[in-house]
Amino acid sequence: MSAQKSDFRLRPLTLEELQQPAENIPDDYKEWKVHDFEAGFALGSGRFGRVFLVRETKTELNFLLAMKVLFKAQLSKYKMEHQLRREIEIHQRVKHPNIVRLFTWINHTDKIFLLLEYAPGGDMYTHLSKLRRFTERRTATYVWQISDALSYCHSKGVIHRDMKPENILIGARGQALLADFGWAAQSPKESYHGCRKTGCGTTDYMAPEIISRMGYDAKIDNWCIGVLCYELLVGKPPFESKDTKETYKKITSVTYTFPDSVKTGPRDLISKLLVAEPKKRLAMKDVITHEWVVEKATQDPIPFPDQ
Repeated sequence: MSAQKSDFRLRPLTLEELQQPAENIPDDYKEWKVHDFEAGFALGSGRFGRVFLVRETKTELNFLLAMKVLFKAQLSKYKMEHQLRREIEIHQRVKHPNIVRLFTWINHTDKIFLLLEYAPGGDMYTHLSKLRRFTERRTATYVWQISDALSYCHSKGVIHRDMKPENILIGARGQALLADFGWAAQSPKESYHGCRKTGCGTTDYMAPEIISRMGYDAKIDNWCIGVLCYELLVGKPPFESKDTKETYKKITSVTYTFPDSVKTGPRDLISKLLVAEPKKRLAMKDVITHEWVVEKATQDPIPFPDQ
């Protein structure tokens, strides 16, 4: 895609315009250009750029989207161009109801624009911080939805590698949406001769085989589901410690305890996922059909108290 030279100047949206939902975006959408959008408020910022709420104005559909603006100078400074290309390539391939959609990207003179599905509920970690812990119903629902999304990714040969509450967004219907494919990678073959050895992920969510540098496959995502389920129910990760070395030690020895508040059902699921030997971890399809998940999960929206 050739670089566009037009300036990124967008008119601020009114409150009424911001309340228009982005839904039913057709698969045959056109190649958008930067000036096809008007800007709302900033949704977030990071080392490489910012994310804005924007509205498409070229047609009468007026979809709300999230536009991630990445600065090429920053990407080059930290040698992240290759990782961004991989992220775009992988993210555009995965389309699932519980994965944030990457519609397209725009190559600007000094910026890269990613046009993503807008998740009005924000990120899961913010809600968890406010509530301290989630109910079984909410936790089981999110575990079911994200497990289904990861199962789909694995069927497409993709490992997410950085699953955590900060990388899960809440959609317009209250559904969990897996986001941020910055660390995603192609899955190796089932044989361990094809295991990846690149370090990745967040310390509290790292699987033992990553810390041990033994090579890994898609089963690291299964481990992360176990950590996620625990954190959502308890309010903190199972291996959290004051320093990284102690966390690594707890993870490699799979040393953790359950508070009395965690009941038998989720304990059984978590204990079958937090297993040191990857091949012995519960399969993603069995997470989705686990008795506790089936009993507690719901397809109905679960609004947060402040919504």
